[in-house]
Amino acid sequence: MEEKTTFSKVAELWKADKKQYVKKSTYAAYSLLIYNHLVPDLGKKADIQETDVQELVNRKLDSGLSQKTVKDILVVLKMILHFGVKYGHLEFHQIDVTFPTEREKQDIEVLSVANQKKLMNYCQDNFTFLNLGILVCLSAGLRIGEVCALKWEDLDVAAGVIKVSKTIQRIYMVDGDKKSTELIVDTPKTKNSNREIPMTKELLSIVKPLKKVVRSDFYVLTNTVNPTEPRTYRVYFNHLLQEVGLSRMRFHGLRHSFATRCIESKCDYKTVSVLLGHSNISTTLNLYVHPNMEQKKKCVEMMSRTLR
Repeated sequence: MEEKTTFSKVAELWKADKKQYVKKSTYAAYSLLIYNHLVPDLGKKADIQETDVQELVNRKLDSGLSQKTVKDILVVLKMILHFGVKYGHLEFHQIDVTFPTEREKQDIEVLSVANQKKLMNYCQDNFTFLNLGILVCLSAGLRIGEVCALKWEDLDVAAGVIKVSKTIQRIYMVDGDKKSTELIVDTPKTKNSNREIPMTKELLSIVKPLKKVVRSDFYVLTNTVNPTEPRTYRVYFNHLLQEVGLSRMRFHGLRHSFATRCIESKCDYKTVSVLLGHSNISTTLNLYVHPNMEQKKKCVEMMSRTLR
């Protein structure tokens, strides 16, 4: 076995190898986790033990990071360790990490039916291309990066569908001591995120006349060749809520509101999952399907009848 090298050096070798196979945004995310979390804690070590990893997990959780973020860090760490063992830079150690019982999850942010109607009516009565984007998100459940990347050619009025095939995001590049940001247009979050979403009759009636006068290669939110980036659109959305007289919420709440309205309308869960572009139906179920007491009573009563 070759002489062991430090984790920091192995991480750099792994990054150079991984760069050939992953999207630019994925590579940037890996680099950020390595730079911010792994190298400061483990960079000088040449032998990573299970206790080192467990202590890292405990520190990160104590610092306020969510379990999801810590698990993302662990995924990258384990890929680097596997790479280091495979090429003889590190010794193999079995690593099993214990997480504390996860605290009760926060409720997702969803507009009430009344507030959703209020916001949609305001956007229709005060038309701008930015407000049209809000209507699209409430009517089709797009993520913020997806609506920012939407071009007029993606709105097919003949078929009555929105074609989602791109997303915009600002990525943070870390290369040694050099840090920079870059706005990129990329493929969506997952393979399932490439999807076609039917437009509501109301949305189609707004889009149809616009399609006759706009350029197909222009971005919807700006109606120019240049897009709006997500962080700028978030700022606009916060101002819009204030203007309408609604409480502050995250932009992603528009997507949550769309999904919740679908579930409330008795749409089947698989169809909702496909509309949202989730990679599997369990994501949809875990997020949005929470039976109330009446539904639970009905279920128990139906079960009870079979025993009578």
